Amino acid sequence: MYLRFVKPIFDFFLALIGLILLLPFLVLISFILLFIHNGKVFFLQKRIGKKASVFTIIKFKTLKENGARHGFLRFLRKSKLDEMPQLFNVLKGEMSIVGPRPDIPGYYDEIDKPYTSILDLKPGLTGWASLKYANEEALLKQQKAPLKYNNEVIFPNKLKINLAYRKQVSLWVDIKIILDTLFLPFRNKNNE
Repeated sequence: MYLRFVKPIFDFFLALIGLILLLPFLVLISFILLFIHNGKVFFLQKRIGKKASVFTIIKFKTLKENGARHGFLRFLRKSKLDEMPQLFNVLKGEMSIVGPRPDIPGYYDEIDKPYTSILDLKPGLTGWASLKYANEEALLKQQKAPLKYNNEVIFPNKLKINLAYRKQVSLWVDIKIILDTLFLPFRNKNNE
């Protein structure tokens, strides 16, 4: 009942409130990106969603055409502020606030049992795997073969974590994950 009725309503209203509260920041970031990228504010990419359907994810663009990163772009990416436009994906019903992070084709659309029940979930802005791998980009940079490490270590681990979430999904679990996500920057500062 939670997945079919409560979670979609919870997601919609949380995304709507989030967009209303964040609107000034979204507009400010958009104007800054207009100048940095000469008019291109958003990064759009095909991702795998619920039931292995394909949708287009919306993020702020944090990479310049030549591959370089401006200091502001690095800040957006490191702080995860580049992901704020995904609240529009939540409003459209393509994503959830909490769930497995959406991946590019070639991962979730090709999983086998016992993990296929993960595809009953909409991909999320945050989740247990997102929290565990909050520093995934830095972790991959440390590897000699980052793609191999992702495919053989990180992605299989994410599958286990997301399957555990699928089996325990509830309003209280989602609220706990949201709170853990909101407090993550403060925990990271304490660990430095």
